[in-house]
Parts: sequence; structure tokens; C-alpha cells
Amino acid sequence: MIGRKNVGRAVSPFLLVLLAFGFFLATYNLLILVMHKTSQRGTEELNDPVTARPDSLMEGGGAKFHVALTATDAPYSKWQCRIMYYWYKKMKDVPGSDMGGFTRVLHSGKPDNLMEEIPTVIVDPLPEGLDRGYIVLNRPWAFVQWLEKATVEEEYILMAEPDHIFVNPLPNLAHGDLPAGFPFFYIKPADHERIVRKYYPEEKGPVTNIDPIGNSPVIIKKSILEKIAPTWMNVSLRMKDDPETDKAFGWVLEMYGYAVASALHGVKHILRKDFMLQPPWDLEVG
Repeated sequence: MIGRKNVGRAVSPFLLVLLAFGFFLATYNLLILVMHKTSQRGTEELNDPVTARPDSLMEGGGAKFHVALTATDAPYSKWQCRIMYYWYKKMKDVPGSDMGGFTRVLHSGKPDNLMEEIPTVIVDPLPEGLDRGYIVLNRPWAFVQWLEKATVEEEYILMAEPDHIFVNPLPNLAHGDLPAGFPFFYIKPADHERIVRKYYPEEKGPVTNIDPIGNSPVIIKKSILEKIAPTWMNVSLRMKDDPETDKAFGWVLEMYGYAVASALHGVKHILRKDFMLQPPWDLEVG
């Protein structure tokens, strides 16, 4: 308890760290990327359209993937990026990891004070007013620009977000041309078929072709993402421009945009429930 006698004194560095950590834990979307190295609980529920990965590959040794996340220059986003990058560095070279390079795709259009600390590529934000206050619409546009201008050595890319934390080394969960994604319980294309049909016409097939995913976390071949990203951007913008769709999808609109764009390109994802944890629903790391 801080009383008046402390007025004017320096604030304890420990208190500042504690407060920052408390605010971090309070984020609405604290997501933890994991790969259970020892426990395979729930494996029978995983939707793999090809075959189970060999046990030897579950411990890493697959193709390297580049970790890419989009971010703003807001203080809150900066703190998340610093924490995320810290845990990336801790897990990158641990046995079982297939992580390669790292890029923060900064869609502010200008450099910030983390340029020397975190590998960063600057891209432009959407034209003013086009996102209509929904900042996440900048994500697909940022990936379009980054893929055009960046040189990425790895064949695969992990699309991540600033509020992700690596608590275990992550192997490459993709299988050849099949990307890997996390199935979100709240992404339900079939429950919104009438709306989804505005963007995914009947001649493309049933709405069950659309995976219950967002763009993150997803491990995908760079060559495939280069095809999906422009469609993802255009579909997301069209969805935001339609009042009915905007109201129905709300803050997950851009996630539906990626799911629909992938289906339009005939891309199916391996759905990995062990890709990520979502507190408070998940209580154990494994």
C-alpha cells in the first residue's frame, strides 16, 4: 500500500515490472504457442487430412519456418513484441524447434525505437479511414507488402501475433503444401452460411470447405501465402464494407477473411489443437 509519505520518492523498479506484467496478463487474448513434446493428449481428435507426423519429426528436424508478426508502434504493442521476441530467442535453438528467422512487420509507415532491438521491416498502413477504426485490417495489407519487399530464406512462415508466447520449442507442423492452423471454437462458417456465401459462392463448394481458423497461428509455405494474402486483404475489406457482415463477425472479421480467402484458393489446413493454449480455458502447458 502506497501512503502519502511516499509522495515524491522514486518508484521501485520491481513495482514497475510487476505492474507491467499484471497489465500483460490482463490482455483479452493472451495466447501461448506450444508443442507438447511429451504429452499427446487429444491427438485422436486432430484433423490431419494426410497422415500422422512421424514421431521423429515431432521433436523438430523439419523444414525451418520464419516467424513473422504484424505490429503497430503503440506502447502496448511494443511491450508485447518485446516479450514475444524474448521468448522466441529462448526457444529458437532448443532441441525440438524448427524456428528460423524473425521479423516484426511494422505497419506504422515509420521507424520506432525498437528497430535496433527487434528485426523489423516497415510497411505502410492502409490509407486513412479505410480501416474504419478496425486496426486489424492492416494485417493482411502488411503481409502483402512484406512478402513483396522482404527476402525470406525459409520456405515456410509462421504468422504470429505480438501477444503470443513460446513456452516450448515449436516444430514445423505443416506437411508439404498443407499448412497447419489452430481451430478456434468461435470461428463457425457454417453458422453464417448466408453471409459467407457473399464471398464464397456455391460453385466453390460447401461452406465446410472453409476451415475454422484465423491467420494466426498458421505455418504455411511462403509461395502459398503469397497467393492467399492479396485475396485475404480484399475479402477482409469487402467484409468490413458490408454492414451485415461487419455486425455478424465483429472483432474476428479479419479471421473470417483469411479462412474464406484460403478456401477460395483451395487451401485446406491441418487443424492442430495442440498448436496453442488459450488461458483461461487451458490450464496446463503439458
